[in-house]
Amino acid sequence: MANSLITSEVPFDQDGKHTGFLRVPHSVTSSAYGWLPIPICVIQNGTGPTLLISAGNHGDEYEGQIAVTKLIQSLEEKDIQGRLILLPTANAPAAEAGTRTSPIDNGNLNRSFPGDPAGTPTQMIAHYVEEVLLPMCDYTVDLHSGGTSLHYPATLLRGPAHTPEEEAGLNLLSDAFDLPYAWVFTGGGGKSSTARTAMGAANRKGVINVMAELGGGGTITPDILADTERGLQRILHALQMLPAYEPGAPRGTRALNAQGSVFAYDSGLLELLKDIGNPVTKGDTIALIHDPATPWRAPIPVTSPYEGIVLAKRHLTQVKRGDAVVQIAQDAS
Repeated sequence: MANSLITSEVPFDQDGKHTGFLRVPHSVTSSAYGWLPIPICVIQNGTGPTLLISAGNHGDEYEGQIAVTKLIQSLEEKDIQGRLILLPTANAPAAEAGTRTSPIDNGNLNRSFPGDPAGTPTQMIAHYVEEVLLPMCDYTVDLHSGGTSLHYPATLLRGPAHTPEEEAGLNLLSDAFDLPYAWVFTGGGGKSSTARTAMGAANRKGVINVMAELGGGGTITPDILADTERGLQRILHALQMLPAYEPGAPRGTRALNAQGSVFAYDSGLLELLKDIGNPVTKGDTIALIHDPATPWRAPIPVTSPYEGIVLAKRHLTQVKRGDAVVQIAQDAS
C-alpha cells in the first residue's frame, strides 16, 4: 500500500472490531527480522464516515493516549455507524519511553510528515499515516498536550477553511468537541500545505481535521481528561457515528488567535507571575529568572512583547536561553 513497508495486522474494509498492530520493520543486532509494534483498532459497522483519532504523536503527551485507549476498550461494533480508526500511540517507541521524540531514531513524528517509506522508523510511520491511513478518512482528530515542558488548558486547534464544505466540517468538529478554548490559525492549510505535521498531512489529503492541546507537564489533569473523553464522544455523535450517545448542552468555546511565545534569554529558575487565562499587556513582567548560584544578584525580569491572555505556560522551573516561558493569544477577530 503506497509503497509502505509497514504492514497491518487488522483489516480496514471489514465490519467488526479489529485490534492488533502496525508492524514497522526494524532490523537490529538483537532482532534481525524484528518489527516495532504500533497498536491500532478499527471498528466498522455498515456505511458512514471514516474518522481517525490519533494520540501519542509525541510520547510524553498522555491525556490523548488514555482517552483513545478508553475508546478502544469501551466501543463495540454495534455502537458505531461507519468506520473508526483508533491510534493511541502513533509514535509507539516515544510513548513507551515517555519522551517527545523516539529513542529509536530521535524522530519527532509531528515534524516528520510526509515521511519516507524507506526511511527511519519515525519517517516510515509518518509516510504510512499520510499515504495509507489518511486517504481512507473523511475526518481526523489528533490529540496532543504540552508534553513534559508546557501546560495548556483544554484547547482545540483548527486551521482556516478553504472551501464551504471544509468550513462546515471544521465548525462541526469544533462545536462538537466543545473545549474551553480554540486556537484558530489565520493562515496555512489547504492541499498545498507544506507543514510537516499531522495537521499538514491531513490538509494535503483533503481530510477535515482538528488538533487539540490537552494539559501537559508530564502528568494527567483529571478535568482535562474528562473534557477530552466527553469531546470525542460528542464528535462521534455529531458525525452520526455514535447514535446512542446523548451529548447534553454545549458549554461554549473561546476562540483565540495566537500572538506568539515569550522566551527566556537567561538561564536560572523560573518564577512565573502569570497563570493560564490571565490578561497580559505589552511590556508586562510575566516572570522572573532567579540565579541561586549567585543569590545576591537581582532576578532578571521576562517581559511580554504581546498583549492578550496566557494560553500556555512552561511547566519546568529550570530554564535556559531559548526556552518558551508562556504563549500569548488574543480573542479571535
